[in-house]
Amino acid sequence: MNFSLYIAKRYLFTKSKNKAINYITLVAGLGIILGTAALFIVLSGFDGLKAFSLEFTSFTDPDFKVLPSQSKNISLSSTQRKMLSEIEGIASFSTVVEEKVLLSCEGKYLAIDLKGVDKYYPKKTIDSILTYGDWISQDLQQIVAGWGVSNTLGFGVYDLTKIIRIYAPKPGTGQITSVKGAFKSMKVANVGLFQINESINSSRVYTSLQNAQYLLGLKPHKISAIEIISLPGVDETKIRLALSKIFDDEIVIKSRVQLNAALYKMLNAEHLAVYLIFTLILIIALFNIVGSIIMMILHKKDDLKTLYSIGTTKQEIQNIFFMQGVIMTIIGGLIGLFLGAVVVGLQLCFDLLMITPSLSYPVVLKGSNFAIAFSTILILGLIASRLASWNLKKLQFTDQAN
Repeated sequence: MNFSLYIAKRYLFTKSKNKAINYITLVAGLGIILGTAALFIVLSGFDGLKAFSLEFTSFTDPDFKVLPSQSKNISLSSTQRKMLSEIEGIASFSTVVEEKVLLSCEGKYLAIDLKGVDKYYPKKTIDSILTYGDWISQDLQQIVAGWGVSNTLGFGVYDLTKIIRIYAPKPGTGQITSVKGAFKSMKVANVGLFQINESINSSRVYTSLQNAQYLLGLKPHKISAIEIISLPGVDETKIRLALSKIFDDEIVIKSRVQLNAALYKMLNAEHLAVYLIFTLILIIALFNIVGSIIMMILHKKDDLKTLYSIGTTKQEIQNIFFMQGVIMTIIGGLIGLFLGAVVVGLQLCFDLLMITPSLSYPVVLKGSNFAIAFSTILILGLIASRLASWNLKKLQFTDQAN
């Protein structure tokens, strides 16, 4: 067994006659354990919040969205539609029309995002977001509004006592002579309510593709975008290449991550900030290791003179206290990870912490968080141990030995 490692283990696990040394070592060990556990728990909690925040994108946003590169609309012919259906890796696709319009009810007006969808709009999405009522029929003048829109304008589901109208500006150029001539309107009935998140609930209304095309003055082959659901494990590059050939590179293809680029960027920045804050806390906690090792060096000064006089090199003596810090870091880090995993596991199984009476605080147990937390504490522990062991340079063994 390595000489320095053997002595380091003796110094660390053998109870010292000096109670202050024992207390300082205990505090240093507890600091490592609690710091590692806290870092792991916070990373798991933030991953849970991140997954919760992105959950709505998994059923509201497609895997790929085809958008026009220059104009506001895409022309989709029957030939192109057939070619789309033959692309390997595409499970389904639907055509949509999206535009800002005005929704009115009983003298109240609200600017909303109108989304016209066809009959192929994914049933999984509909079932996930529809919370009350029915989904729209393609051949009727119907809408499904967000809860926020419904509350703002004061209408409900199948509320025949309220007149709901959608106003969209008429396309074209020239002088506007009247308000009626500037807008095309449609009387609609709200048949359902959906819920995604606060922002979308308060700004979006669904209708049929035909209704949206009529309001915006679009021909049947004109659409705003194509939303594509792909098969699991599909090659994204091949799909992008096939789509570009169909539309002669006149389109922009965005993945789900690209559609929510701002959200992903914000969550990643917050994740990094949380990690850095708790790493700083760990650095402060690891000062206890430095103090513990320095106190041990001073306490064992006479023993170190003896070791030096019998042939132990100064480097080997430094390694004794370096190894002591490393052992303390590894053991404390592993215990901290175990405690953190237990806490996260209890939250997953028993919902110990609740955000609301019906919603538990989300956490995720990931192997990457084990690696991040342990590597962080290990690197910081190695640095702290090396800094503490360098204090031996101030001791002069040669004069005493002679």
